[in-house]
Parts: sequence; structure tokens; C-alpha cells
Amino acid sequence: MKILVVVDMQNDFIDRALGTKEAVGIVDNVAKKIAEFDGKVIYTKDTHLENYLQTQEGKNLPVEHCIRGSEGWQLSSALPVKADDLVIEKPTFGSTELGEYLKKTAADVDIEEIEIVGLCTDICVISNALLIKAFLPEVKISVDPSCCAGVTPESHKNALEAMKMCQIKIE
Repeated sequence: MKILVVVDMQNDFIDRALGTKEAVGIVDNVAKKIAEFDGKVIYTKDTHLENYLQTQEGKNLPVEHCIRGSEGWQLSSALPVKADDLVIEKPTFGSTELGEYLKKTAADVDIEEIEIVGLCTDICVISNALLIKAFLPEVKISVDPSCCAGVTPESHKNALEAMKMCQIKIE
């Protein structure tokens, strides 16, 4: 079984509160990858509540974003989300729920590869890639750089190099 994890492809990270031209630039690549993917697709959604600015993350990044129910919280309408795709809300960078789901799945079926795409390479993509690697150290984990964007182009490249050093394939 192959799994595609689509990290935080939400409006606020693409062209709203924390959007970048690089994020806008990968939307079509991500949509194409999802449409052509032969396997299970899992989406993560960065999810915050109205008290975001009082949280540790909010104090360090005082920009309200991905508030549950808001337009910015929604996945991009350009993505071909299907009814049987799994969507996991996560209140922080890495999702332990995702890791636990993948570990449970691996107990029942052979996971051949987990590919990760999305936003932001240097925050949530790297966090989830390393978390998945910790839960499933023997499964091939890969990241497609053409389907990821970081906060800056430089931090995107740095995150890709860090993941490469942690035996995550950059393809």
C-alpha cells in the first residue's frame, strides 16, 4: 500500500494570513499529484481555536490562522478531495494522531511508501516527516520538493537537507 500525506494545504497557508507566492505556486503540482496518486490519501489540517493568540504558538507567531470553521482553515478548493480520504485535524506542527493511525495501519497491511507533500516544508512538513519516521522507521518516507513550499525559499531548502540527513528521501 502507498500513502500520500498532504500537509496543511489550507487557504491561510496558500494565499491568505500566512500565504506566499511559493505556496501559491505549488497548488497545481499538489492537485495533479493527488489526482494521479494510486493509494490512500490523508490530509492534515492545521486547526486552532479562537484563543490561538493565548497559546504558545500564538505568542511566538502572533498571526491568527486556520481558526476552525473559517475560510482560511478550509483545504484549497483546487485539491481533488474525495469522500473516502482521511482528514486529520492537528493543533500543533506534528500530528501524533497521524503517526498512531499509520502505525495501526502498518500492523494490518504492508505500507510500501509514505509520500509527503504540502506546507510549510520547514515547519509542519518536516515535523510530520520526522514523526512518521519515528513511528515507522522501516517504511520508506519521501518528500516531493516540487509539491512543498517553506516560509522562505531558503528555509524550504534547509528543511529538505535536514530531512535528507534523517533518511527521508527527497524525490
